[in-house]
Amino acid sequence: MATFHFQIKSGRKGTASDHASYIARKGFHSKRGDLVYASHGNLPDWTGDDPDVLWRAVDRYDRKNAAAYREAIVALPGELTPKQNEALAVEVVEKLTPGKPYQVAIHAPLSSLEGVSNRHLHLMTCDRMDDGIERPAERFFSRHNATRPEQGGRRKSGGGRNRMQLRDELIAVRKEVADTINRHLELHGHAVRVDHRTLKAQGVARTAERHLGQARIRGMSAEGREQFVSLRHKRKSDAE
Repeated sequence: MATFHFQIKSGRKGTASDHASYIARKGFHSKRGDLVYASHGNLPDWTGDDPDVLWRAVDRYDRKNAAAYREAIVALPGELTPKQNEALAVEVVEKLTPGKPYQVAIHAPLSSLEGVSNRHLHLMTCDRMDDGIERPAERFFSRHNATRPEQGGRRKSGGGRNRMQLRDELIAVRKEVADTINRHLELHGHAVRVDHRTLKAQGVARTAERHLGQARIRGMSAEGREQFVSLRHKRKSDAE
């Protein structure tokens, strides 16, 4: 059954290149064997359309305490086929990356508990917004100059907004992603829908399930896993 999961993370300077290798399943990470889709876009000319060049430059030139990248992680519905989920991912990326350099990947590992495909989207973005001005890499990441933009770096998205404005923006993005998922579910004849709201806001009388993590799952016995999965399905059934 489709469930809504949308998470935003950020990474500090010095971690962007390694994390890009992780989502692209390059190098050490290639042994995971669960990469089913990869793409990128909106890259500045000096990258030569190579996202690895972008993230290495982020780690080298961005300001010390800056967020080097943002990452959105979105669960993709198991009701859709791999190709249908790719089309969904393309639309989600278009909505979340206007004017921003990005790299995207879909992973489809088997869940440790139930052995079903856990297809999800990783979207890494650079906050530097396109303004039509070409800059060398070393200036691209410098502080924005509002008076003479060609002499400074690209402006970062999110600047000038307070905490409440950023919260409201995040809620709006979550809703937009959920609406996009639901539109694709409807397009392909599925009645199930996802909801971006909290369980409390939905009027669902159960607590949110905690993420166990790989280490804890590996430490569970076969009987313990079976009991956990059974309880999970019962809670969802009781809430419907």
